[in-house]
Amino acid sequence: MSNATSSQTNITDGLQYRGLVELFLFSAPIILSCCVFLCINASMFFTLRSKLVFRETSRYVLLFNLLFADTAQMALSQVLYILSACRVMLTYPVCGVLTMLCILTNDVSPLTLVLMSLERYVAVCYPLRHATIITIRNTEVAIVVVWAVTSLNVLIQVLLLLDFLFENLQMKELCSIENMLLSPVSNNYDQVYTCCLFVSAGVAVTSSYIGVMVAARSASTDKASARKARNTLLLHLVQLFLSLSSTIHSPLVFAITKVVDRITILRIKNILYVCVILLPRCLSALIYGIRDQNIRPILIGHLCCRYKLSVVTVTKVSV
Repeated sequence: MSNATSSQTNITDGLQYRGLVELFLFSAPIILSCCVFLCINASMFFTLRSKLVFRETSRYVLLFNLLFADTAQMALSQVLYILSACRVMLTYPVCGVLTMLCILTNDVSPLTLVLMSLERYVAVCYPLRHATIITIRNTEVAIVVVWAVTSLNVLIQVLLLLDFLFENLQMKELCSIENMLLSPVSNNYDQVYTCCLFVSAGVAVTSSYIGVMVAARSASTDKASARKARNTLLLHLVQLFLSLSSTIHSPLVFAITKVVDRITILRIKNILYVCVILLPRCLSALIYGIRDQNIRPILIGHLCCRYKLSVVTVTKVSV
């Protein structure tokens, strides 16, 4: 009897050890990737706050808002990932706060891209009125409106959540946005809102691009400025697509779980998480920053400085 009990204990310990090894092997690269992306975004933060021109120019203020939303979304997603990887079960109120913050920051990005596109449209099509229309005050008001609209969506989500009758506040599933859509009404509302949000943003950015293309053919328009604005708007379309990619993560994972085994699912989920959730949040602002002639030298300087400091630190430790 004692031998059987001991054997069962050894098997249980072996399974637990194997589970911990799998957790480390699958989670460590993801956490490391997120740390790298957060460091890159932090360098962008320092860059955008390093000079007065960045703090008093509307397009850089909008870029800062986009970067802030993307970085917050990345950090919140990583918190949810770590909680899920460690199989931590939260209560509905705690999970609700985390997921609603995720929804809030996720929706800010496409609306900020719309503002950035409109700013470029006004700069090319109405150059003489650009300074009076696109002011710092108007930009700040527009950013407040964006956060107010997304906060209203979160408020509606919370009201729909409160309408659900909870038998127990302790969750039986891992915390995620999908698991917080507890009723068909919440799920349908989320799908309709997300669809309307990205369709509206896509139409706005595309219309701005067409407007700039039409203005570029005018003899009175600065051709170089129009070409640069056109390329910028194309970049905004790419950024919008990157933001949209996060919405296909859950459906893809759900479809994959039906056709592959558990280990393969974990690997594919990790790859999709990095490519669809983390990477777009880093690339969106980074591409814009590297492309901008004013930001690029300062950003590269910050990144290189961090690299040199890390090399020096490692050298001192090894000595």
